[in-house]
Amino acid sequence: MAKLMKSSVPFLVCFLVLSTLLVSGVSGYRGGMVGGRSEVSDVKTNKQVQELGRFSVKEFNSHRSLYWKGGGVGKLMFSEVVEAHKQVVSGLKYYLNIVATTQNGEKRMFDSVVVVRPGLRTTELLTFEPSAKLMVRK
Repeated sequence: MAKLMKSSVPFLVCFLVLSTLLVSGVSGYRGGMVGGRSEVSDVKTNKQVQELGRFSVKEFNSHRSLYWKGGGVGKLMFSEVVEAHKQVVSGLKYYLNIVATTQNGEKRMFDSVVVVRPGLRTTELLTFEPSAKLMVRK
């Protein structure tokens, strides 16, 4: 019995060390937890986020019937992304608040969800719809 316990001690120590490393490695992805949302800083100067907003509007314009039946706004013109969050999934999922101009010149806010999978070199628009947030006029 004592011999069995002595032989399992190294195994137990190794298991605990590897478990600790695995848990700490999985829970930390660039300072955020896998699956948790984090705010994107400097949104207005972040070129990647602004490009994702531009991509969202372009995709909406190309496939309006797929997104809330086009919402009766006609084609939109991208203005800027004003707020963004990202979430680690099988790639990065971005939640964007986008300001776009309608055909009649009205500025409106839209919510967009985009998934970027760098390994597959794909970017996919999941949702695009009018935002529940009020636009602040400046």
